[in-house]
Amino acid sequence: MSERVFLLPDLGEGLTEAEIVEWRVAVGDTVTVDQSVVEVETAKAVVDVPCPYAGRVVALHGAPGEVRPVGQPLITVAALDGGAAPAPGGAPEPAGHATYREEERAGSGNVLIGYGTGHGPGRRRRRPRLAVAPEPVADAAPAASATPAAVGVATAAPLVISPIVRRLAREHGLDLATLAGTGPGGVVRRADVEAAAAAARGRLAAVPDHPEPAGTGAGDLVIPLTGIRKAIADKLSRSRREIPEVTIWVDVDATALLETRAAINAARPEQPVSILALLARICLSGLRRYPQLNARVDTEAQRIVQSAAVHLGIAAQTDRGLVVPVVRDAQRLTTAELAAELAETTTAARAGTLPPARLTGGTFTLNNYGVFGVDGSTPIINHPEAALLGVGRIVDKPWVVDGQLAVRKVTQLSLTFDHRVCDGGVAGGFLRHVADCVEQPALLIAAV
Repeated sequence: MSERVFLLPDLGEGLTEAEIVEWRVAVGDTVTVDQSVVEVETAKAVVDVPCPYAGRVVALHGAPGEVRPVGQPLITVAALDGGAAPAPGGAPEPAGHATYREEERAGSGNVLIGYGTGHGPGRRRRRPRLAVAPEPVADAAPAASATPAAVGVATAAPLVISPIVRRLAREHGLDLATLAGTGPGGVVRRADVEAAAAAARGRLAAVPDHPEPAGTGAGDLVIPLTGIRKAIADKLSRSRREIPEVTIWVDVDATALLETRAAINAARPEQPVSILALLARICLSGLRRYPQLNARVDTEAQRIVQSAAVHLGIAAQTDRGLVVPVVRDAQRLTTAELAAELAETTTAARAGTLPPARLTGGTFTLNNYGVFGVDGSTPIINHPEAALLGVGRIVDKPWVVDGQLAVRKVTQLSLTFDHRVCDGGVAGGFLRHVADCVEQPALLIAAV
């Protein structure tokens, strides 16, 4: 009976490894072509990986929580009929490369979207799935050699629905299979994990001679830097090391901007726009006037590259950490299209359903930290971009209008920029243009 070993494919965007989150199958299960067999977490997203072979699962290479390099064995499948089972559909795609695939589920109306480029508004997003081609056939190895000890065979999966619960369990070093779920049908909930972690800390504290890890004390919570958290740490550290950044800021009266948004939504309630969308439109206007900020520094070639298109990044806080999904060619979108795209993108980012290609390649970032109730910030630039506009909360403040004191809606705008791409004159001109458009939105029309 022949066997096929499916290797962890190239996940794109320079990713070299992935952490196994959860196996969807167990040894002995029968799988079909393109069936999702494992959920993995990369530095950019959580994705379901389908197997290009049909047959019986002989071995699972790696346990949940284990990091597997690209190109290493992931799952071994034995053909049921003794022969190889190639993926259907004619000529295979290049092995390990991913493309967009759309698959209508009969009766469900869902569109299944995988990695790649191109998407349309209004589609319902599900977790990204890889479209992979089968690896070359290898000589069959004796089935007896695939022992559980050698390949890290996963046991029956516990009843867990939430990815947050799985992440918390990993952070606390808990085995979900040992927890008794209190949710419906025995589902393990977040409260169950937190209670088990608290109990474990109590047991540790109760043993005075228990050896503590170097550098930690009793009751300390140790959180490993893995997955997206590690990618964030690496990127921010690199940005701080390489980019000589400067932050400037200004307080602005946003009363007219709020009134403009209310007027637009009253006239077109079927296409509402957000304050974020209007701020994005204003940034696009500023970048058209000051393209020096829509750039990156190529340190190896010793040059500055100004981008012709604006790939607008939107900083978004998620349960898995800070991500910056990108709206590509934002300058081509109308205000209504921009509002719809921003809403869809941020929702998908928080749900963890954006493919890695949508989380890289930005040329300028907009960060609305006002949603956290703060007035200002000096954020770190999203490397390798050259600038980031931050927006604080909008609050009532006393403001002088035509020589009279009045209560107005005021916010603080900050611009953090790479001093290598421009000097204060350009940065100040951009921020002043943005501030003027916030205070007088009619200037946007004049700038077109």
